[in-house]
Amino acid sequence: MSILKVILLAVVQGLAELLPVSSSAHVVVAGKLMHLNMSSPEMTLLLVMLHTGTMFAVIVYFWKQWKRTYFSSADAFKRFAIRVIWATLLTGIIGLAIKKLVEKIMFQGASKAEIELLFDRLDLIAPALLAAGIVILIAGLTEKSRMAAQKNVYGDSVTMRQAGWIGAIQGICLPFRGFSRSGATISTGMLAGASKERAERFSFALAVILTPAVVGREALRLIKASHEATGAPIDLHASVVTSLLGAVFAFLAGLIALRWLSSWLEQGRWYLFGIYCIVASIAVFALYHAGY
Repeated sequence: MSILKVILLAVVQGLAELLPVSSSAHVVVAGKLMHLNMSSPEMTLLLVMLHTGTMFAVIVYFWKQWKRTYFSSADAFKRFAIRVIWATLLTGIIGLAIKKLVEKIMFQGASKAEIELLFDRLDLIAPALLAAGIVILIAGLTEKSRMAAQKNVYGDSVTMRQAGWIGAIQGICLPFRGFSRSGATISTGMLAGASKERAERFSFALAVILTPAVVGREALRLIKASHEATGAPIDLHASVVTSLLGAVFAFLAGLIALRWLSSWLEQGRWYLFGIYCIVASIAVFALYHAGY
């Protein structure tokens, strides 16, 4: 793959990952238009490393807020740790269960069946985008009616109930391309009664915790594929170097996207992301019927 294509994918990933519009959907569509195999081990590793780049952008952008909110005292950190463990546990249980169910249904018990083989299916990405758009739209349009209740919530963190809902929805998003993780989890937090700021902080903290495990899994998947390759050999060194380059550009684009996201959250424009996702789902359906 050319360096230019890697940079283009990284910029698309960085901008879309931290906006609630599904980075994976945008990257897959961009890859399709560039005639790339988005379900290959090399590509899934690249996508995960692009996520890693945006993860570091999240850490840089939110660190002062997290330090002030979650690390201000031993009690604050304890409350955060309990909630994040609870949410991550639900994400793992639900995400793994859905992954196994989808693989069993879609591949009907075929050997070496992996959900990643479905990642370039635009007919699956489009409805996921639509579902995410509807959730975001509902959360945005009902935002004002929840403002008074949110002001009375104690503390700066989400509640156990809100953390549970966010973790559960993240588990549902995890196996699917097109179901915006940040859009769905922040919207879920808002619908569960958390302020936009609390939902945003907690949602991205969960993403940072989850990313290393996903990176490790995809690295192992690539190594396994290189040993099993029967055709052209997989160049592990080139794949890693390319992925690291992409992560750098995704990091820079991610910082820009976070400033945009926070600005729109403060201005009450969350619902516009929902409208965008719904329009994008229609565009993806059109591309699918056009043969992509």
